[in-house]
Amino acid sequence: MKTSRFLTVFMDYLLMTVGSLIFCMAWTSFLIPNGLASGGLTGLCTIIQYGTGIPVGLTYPIINIVLLILGFLSLGKAFGFKTIYVIALTSLLFDLLPKFPQLEVMMDEKFLVALVGATLESIGIGLVLLRGGSTGGTDIIAMMINKYWPVSPGRVYLYTDLFIISCLLFVPDKGLVDLIYAFVVMLGFSFGVDFVLLGNKSSVQILVFSSKYQEIADHMINEVHRGVTALQSVGWYSQKESKVLLIIARKYQMNEVVNEIKRIDKQAFISVSTAMSVFGEGFEEVKTGLSMKKLKNKEDGDEQ
Repeated sequence: MKTSRFLTVFMDYLLMTVGSLIFCMAWTSFLIPNGLASGGLTGLCTIIQYGTGIPVGLTYPIINIVLLILGFLSLGKAFGFKTIYVIALTSLLFDLLPKFPQLEVMMDEKFLVALVGATLESIGIGLVLLRGGSTGGTDIIAMMINKYWPVSPGRVYLYTDLFIISCLLFVPDKGLVDLIYAFVVMLGFSFGVDFVLLGNKSSVQILVFSSKYQEIADHMINEVHRGVTALQSVGWYSQKESKVLLIIARKYQMNEVVNEIKRIDKQAFISVSTAMSVFGEGFEEVKTGLSMKKLKNKEDGDEQ
Protein backbone atom coordinates (compact mmCIF):
# COMPACT_ATOMS: atom_id res chain seq x y z
CA MET A 1 0.00 0.00 0.00
CA LYS A 2 2.81 2.40 0.91
CA THR A 3 4.67 1.48 -2.29
CA SER A 4 1.59 2.21 -4.38
CA ARG A 5 1.15 5.57 -2.65
CA PHE A 6 4.81 6.43 -3.21
CA LEU A 7 4.61 5.57 -6.92
CA THR A 8 1.49 7.72 -7.31
CA VAL A 9 3.16 10.72 -5.67
CA PHE A 10 6.35 10.12 -7.66
CA MET A 11 4.43 10.04 -10.95
CA ASP A 12 2.54 13.19 -9.94
CA TYR A 13 5.71 15.19 -9.45
CA LEU A 14 7.53 13.62 -12.40
CA LEU A 15 4.77 14.55 -14.85
CA MET A 16 4.36 17.99 -13.29
CA THR A 17 8.10 18.53 -13.77
CA VAL A 18 7.96 17.44 -17.41
CA GLY A 19 4.86 19.57 -17.97
CA SER A 20 6.53 22.61 -16.40
CA LEU A 21 9.56 22.19 -18.66
CA ILE A 22 7.40 21.94 -21.79
CA PHE A 23 5.35 24.96 -20.71
CA CYS A 24 8.42 27.12 -20.09
CA MET A 25 10.06 26.08 -23.36
CA ALA A 26 6.92 27.09 -25.24
CA TRP A 27 7.60 30.62 -24.02
CA THR A 28 11.38 30.83 -23.94
CA SER A 29 12.03 28.89 -27.16
CA PHE A 30 9.13 30.02 -29.38
CA LEU A 31 6.81 32.79 -28.18
CA ILE A 32 9.15 35.26 -26.48
CA PRO A 33 12.04 35.12 -29.02
CA ASN A 34 9.55 35.83 -31.82
CA GLY A 35 7.83 38.66 -29.96
CA LEU A 36 4.45 36.98 -29.53
CA ALA A 37 2.06 37.58 -26.64
CA SER A 38 -0.68 35.55 -25.02
CA GLY A 39 -3.05 35.63 -22.06
CA GLY A 40 -2.75 34.33 -18.53
CA LEU A 41 -1.58 36.01 -15.37
CA THR A 42 1.79 36.91 -16.87
CA GLY A 43 0.04 38.72 -19.71
CA LEU A 44 -2.20 40.58 -17.28
CA CYS A 45 0.72 41.69 -15.12
CA THR A 46 2.64 42.82 -18.21
CA ILE A 47 -0.29 44.97 -19.35
CA ILE A 48 -0.59 46.46 -15.84
CA GLN A 49 3.08 47.40 -16.05
CA TYR A 50 2.58 49.03 -19.46
CA GLY A 51 -0.38 51.06 -18.18
CA THR A 52 0.65 52.00 -14.63
CA GLY A 53 4.39 51.41 -14.37
CA ILE A 54 3.95 48.86 -11.56
CA PRO A 55 6.50 46.11 -12.34
CA VAL A 56 5.48 42.53 -13.09
CA GLY A 57 7.81 41.35 -10.30
CA LEU A 58 5.49 43.04 -7.80
CA THR A 59 2.02 42.29 -9.19
CA TYR A 60 2.72 38.67 -10.22
CA PRO A 61 3.56 37.28 -6.74
CA ILE A 62 0.84 39.33 -5.01
CA ILE A 63 -1.91 38.03 -7.32
CA ASN A 64 -0.54 34.49 -7.15
CA ILE A 65 -0.48 34.55 -3.34
CA VAL A 66 -4.14 35.60 -3.26
CA LEU A 67 -5.08 32.86 -5.71
CA LEU A 68 -3.04 30.29 -3.78
CA ILE A 69 -4.98 31.09 -0.61
CA LEU A 70 -8.26 30.65 -2.48
CA GLY A 71 -6.91 27.41 -3.94
CA PHE A 72 -6.06 26.09 -0.47
CA LEU A 73 -9.55 26.88 0.79
CA SER A 74 -11.36 25.49 -2.23
CA LEU A 75 -9.23 22.59 -3.50
CA GLY A 76 -7.32 21.38 -0.46
CA LYS A 77 -3.75 21.33 0.79
CA ALA A 78 -2.48 18.83 -1.79
CA PHE A 79 -3.39 21.25 -4.58
CA GLY A 80 -1.63 24.09 -2.80
CA PHE A 81 1.64 22.20 -2.21
CA LYS A 82 1.77 20.97 -5.79
CA THR A 83 1.06 24.44 -7.09
CA ILE A 84 3.80 25.99 -4.96
CA TYR A 85 6.19 23.35 -6.34
CA VAL A 86 5.22 24.10 -9.95
CA ILE A 87 5.33 27.89 -9.47
CA ALA A 88 8.82 27.61 -7.93
CA LEU A 89 9.99 25.26 -10.69
CA THR A 90 8.64 27.39 -13.54
CA SER A 91 10.16 30.51 -11.98
CA LEU A 92 13.53 28.73 -11.93
CA LEU A 93 13.15 27.48 -15.51
CA PHE A 94 12.15 30.91 -16.80
CA ASP A 95 15.42 32.17 -15.32
CA LEU A 96 17.64 29.32 -16.57
CA LEU A 97 16.33 28.54 -20.07
CA PRO A 98 17.05 32.00 -21.58
CA LYS A 99 20.72 31.41 -20.71
CA PHE A 100 20.80 28.77 -23.46
CA PRO A 101 20.24 30.74 -26.70
CA GLN A 102 20.68 27.56 -28.73
CA LEU A 103 17.21 26.56 -27.49
CA GLU A 104 15.60 29.60 -29.11
CA VAL A 105 13.80 28.97 -32.39
CA MET A 106 13.56 32.04 -34.62
CA MET A 107 11.03 31.75 -37.45
CA ASP A 108 9.77 34.16 -40.10
CA GLU A 109 6.30 32.60 -40.17
CA LYS A 110 4.78 33.90 -36.94
CA PHE A 111 1.49 32.06 -37.47
CA LEU A 112 3.37 28.75 -37.34
CA VAL A 113 5.24 29.94 -34.25
CA ALA A 114 1.92 30.78 -32.60
CA LEU A 115 0.55 27.29 -33.30
CA VAL A 116 3.68 25.51 -32.09
CA GLY A 117 3.88 27.67 -28.98
CA ALA A 118 0.20 27.16 -28.16
CA THR A 119 0.49 23.40 -28.67
CA LEU A 120 3.50 23.05 -26.37
CA GLU A 121 1.98 25.38 -23.80
CA SER A 122 -1.28 23.40 -23.69
CA ILE A 123 0.55 20.06 -23.41
CA GLY A 124 2.66 21.38 -20.54
CA ILE A 125 -0.27 22.89 -18.64
CA GLY A 126 -2.39 19.82 -19.37
CA LEU A 127 0.17 17.47 -17.80
CA VAL A 128 0.40 19.68 -14.73
CA LEU A 129 -3.38 19.90 -14.31
CA LEU A 130 -3.84 16.15 -14.85
CA ARG A 131 -1.72 15.49 -11.77
CA GLY A 132 -3.56 18.06 -9.63
CA GLY A 133 -1.05 20.89 -9.89
CA SER A 134 -1.03 24.33 -11.46
CA THR A 135 1.34 27.01 -12.71
CA GLY A 136 -0.70 29.51 -10.73
CA GLY A 137 -2.66 32.45 -12.05
CA THR A 138 -5.64 31.56 -14.23
CA ASP A 139 -4.88 27.84 -13.74
CA ILE A 140 -6.16 28.11 -10.18
CA ILE A 141 -9.28 29.94 -11.33
CA ALA A 142 -9.93 27.24 -13.96
CA MET A 143 -9.63 24.38 -11.47
CA MET A 144 -11.82 26.07 -8.85
CA ILE A 145 -14.59 26.75 -11.36
CA ASN A 146 -14.29 23.26 -12.90
CA LYS A 147 -14.68 21.68 -9.46
CA TYR A 148 -18.12 23.15 -8.83
CA TRP A 149 -19.52 23.86 -12.28
CA PRO A 150 -19.48 21.79 -15.51
CA VAL A 151 -17.29 24.30 -17.35
CA SER A 152 -14.18 22.91 -19.01
CA PRO A 153 -10.80 24.45 -18.08
CA GLY A 154 -10.27 25.40 -21.71
CA ARG A 155 -13.42 27.54 -21.63
CA VAL A 156 -12.26 29.35 -18.50
CA TYR A 157 -8.92 30.08 -20.15
CA LEU A 158 -10.75 31.29 -23.25
CA TYR A 159 -12.89 33.84 -21.38
CA THR A 160 -10.16 35.16 -19.08
CA ASP A 161 -7.57 35.37 -21.87
CA LEU A 162 -10.11 37.08 -24.12
CA PHE A 163 -10.38 39.86 -21.56
CA ILE A 164 -6.64 40.06 -20.89
CA ILE A 165 -5.57 40.09 -24.54
CA SER A 166 -8.21 42.70 -25.40
CA CYS A 167 -6.43 45.03 -22.99
CA LEU A 168 -3.56 45.16 -25.52
CA LEU A 169 -5.67 47.64 -27.46
CA PHE A 170 -4.95 50.20 -24.72
CA VAL A 171 -1.16 49.71 -24.92
CA PRO A 172 0.45 52.27 -27.28
CA ASP A 173 3.27 50.02 -28.54
CA LYS A 174 1.00 47.13 -29.54
CA GLY A 175 -0.98 46.97 -32.76
CA LEU A 176 -3.67 44.94 -34.43
CA VAL A 177 -1.18 42.35 -35.74
CA ASP A 178 0.06 41.66 -32.19
CA LEU A 179 -3.55 41.26 -31.08
CA ILE A 180 -4.34 38.77 -33.86
CA TYR A 181 -1.35 36.56 -33.10
CA ALA A 182 -2.16 36.70 -29.39
CA PHE A 183 -5.67 35.43 -30.19
CA VAL A 184 -4.20 32.61 -32.30
CA VAL A 185 -2.08 31.48 -29.34
CA MET A 186 -5.05 31.84 -26.99
CA LEU A 187 -7.42 29.76 -29.12
CA GLY A 188 -4.83 27.07 -29.82
CA PHE A 189 -4.00 26.85 -26.13
CA SER A 190 -7.67 26.68 -25.09
CA PHE A 191 -8.57 23.80 -27.40
CA GLY A 192 -5.26 22.06 -26.72
CA VAL A 193 -5.84 21.99 -22.96
CA ASP A 194 -9.30 20.49 -23.42
CA PHE A 195 -7.85 17.82 -25.71
CA VAL A 196 -5.15 16.87 -23.19
CA LEU A 197 -7.48 16.90 -20.17
CA LEU A 198 -10.62 15.43 -21.72
CA GLY A 199 -9.23 13.23 -24.47
CA ASN A 200 -8.72 10.23 -22.18
CA LYS A 201 -12.24 10.69 -20.77
CA SER A 202 -14.10 10.58 -24.09
CA SER A 203 -16.78 7.91 -24.20
CA VAL A 204 -18.58 5.96 -26.91
CA GLN A 205 -22.04 4.43 -27.10
CA ILE A 206 -22.11 1.00 -28.74
CA LEU A 207 -25.29 -0.65 -30.03
CA VAL A 208 -25.04 -4.36 -30.82
CA PHE A 209 -27.55 -6.21 -33.02
CA SER A 210 -26.91 -9.96 -32.79
CA SER A 211 -28.78 -13.22 -32.40
CA LYS A 212 -26.14 -14.15 -29.83
CA TYR A 213 -26.93 -11.17 -27.63
CA GLN A 214 -27.09 -13.22 -24.43
CA GLU A 215 -23.63 -14.73 -24.93
CA ILE A 216 -22.19 -11.33 -25.84
CA ALA A 217 -23.80 -9.65 -22.81
CA ASP A 218 -22.48 -12.30 -20.40
CA HIS A 219 -18.98 -12.02 -21.91
CA MET A 220 -18.99 -8.20 -21.64
CA ILE A 221 -19.95 -8.31 -17.97
CA ASN A 222 -17.81 -11.25 -16.82
CA GLU A 223 -14.70 -10.92 -19.00
CA VAL A 224 -14.49 -7.38 -20.38
CA HIS A 225 -16.05 -5.87 -17.24
CA ARG A 226 -18.31 -3.43 -19.06
CA GLY A 227 -21.93 -2.75 -18.14
CA VAL A 228 -24.59 -3.86 -20.61
CA THR A 229 -28.23 -2.86 -21.05
CA ALA A 230 -30.58 -5.04 -23.13
CA LEU A 231 -33.25 -3.11 -25.03
CA GLN A 232 -36.33 -4.84 -26.40
CA SER A 233 -36.50 -4.54 -30.20
CA VAL A 234 -38.56 -5.72 -33.16
CA GLY A 235 -37.21 -6.18 -36.69
CA TRP A 236 -39.79 -4.32 -38.76
CA TYR A 237 -39.23 -6.39 -41.89
CA SER A 238 -39.16 -9.81 -40.19
CA GLN A 239 -41.43 -8.79 -37.29
CA LYS A 240 -39.18 -10.90 -35.04
CA GLU A 241 -38.58 -9.79 -31.46
CA SER A 242 -35.00 -9.62 -30.20
CA LYS A 243 -32.79 -7.53 -27.95
CA VAL A 244 -30.33 -4.77 -28.78
CA LEU A 245 -27.36 -4.41 -26.43
CA LEU A 246 -26.32 -0.94 -25.28
CA ILE A 247 -22.73 -0.63 -24.04
CA ILE A 248 -21.06 2.57 -22.78
CA ALA A 249 -17.25 2.52 -22.76
CA ARG A 250 -14.27 4.82 -22.81
CA LYS A 251 -13.01 5.63 -26.29
CA TYR A 252 -9.74 3.81 -25.70
CA GLN A 253 -11.75 0.66 -24.81
CA MET A 254 -13.77 0.70 -28.04
CA ASN A 255 -11.50 -1.57 -30.09
CA GLU A 256 -11.37 -4.18 -27.34
CA VAL A 257 -15.16 -4.24 -27.00
CA VAL A 258 -15.77 -4.42 -30.77
CA ASN A 259 -13.15 -7.14 -31.27
CA GLU A 260 -14.65 -9.27 -28.49
CA ILE A 261 -18.13 -8.91 -30.00
CA LYS A 262 -16.87 -9.91 -33.45
CA ARG A 263 -15.04 -12.88 -31.96
CA ILE A 264 -18.34 -14.22 -30.61
CA ASP A 265 -20.49 -13.30 -33.60
CA LYS A 266 -18.83 -12.31 -36.87
CA GLN A 267 -22.24 -11.42 -38.31
CA ALA A 268 -23.07 -8.97 -35.52
CA PHE A 269 -24.14 -5.49 -36.61
CA ILE A 270 -22.41 -2.84 -34.48
CA SER A 271 -23.14 0.88 -34.33
CA VAL A 272 -20.66 3.16 -32.54
CA SER A 273 -21.32 6.82 -31.75
CA THR A 274 -19.52 9.41 -29.64
CA ALA A 275 -21.12 10.28 -26.29
CA MET A 276 -20.64 13.96 -25.49
CA SER A 277 -20.91 13.36 -21.74
CA VAL A 278 -21.52 10.33 -19.55
CA PHE A 279 -22.43 10.83 -15.89
CA GLY A 280 -22.61 8.03 -13.36
CA GLU A 281 -20.55 5.35 -11.66
CA GLY A 282 -17.29 4.71 -13.49
CA PHE A 283 -17.56 7.91 -15.53
CA GLU A 284 -18.05 11.58 -14.62
CA GLU A 285 -19.65 13.24 -11.60
CA VAL A 286 -22.53 15.63 -12.05
CA LYS A 287 -21.36 19.11 -11.04
CA THR A 288 -24.32 21.17 -9.88
CA GLY A 289 -22.61 24.25 -8.48
CA LEU A 290 -21.32 25.45 -5.14
CA SER A 291 -24.78 26.47 -3.90
CA MET A 292 -26.17 22.97 -4.44
CA LYS A 293 -23.17 21.48 -2.66
CA LYS A 294 -23.77 23.72 0.35
CA LEU A 295 -27.49 22.83 0.34
CA LYS A 296 -26.69 19.11 0.35
CA ASN A 297 -24.24 19.53 3.24
CA LYS A 298 -26.91 21.46 5.15
CA GLU A 299 -29.50 18.72 4.57
CA ASP A 300 -27.02 16.06 5.71
CA GLY A 301 -26.40 18.08 8.87
CA ASP A 302 -30.13 18.42 9.55
CA GLU A 303 -30.63 14.66 9.20
CA GLN A 304 -27.92 14.02 11.78
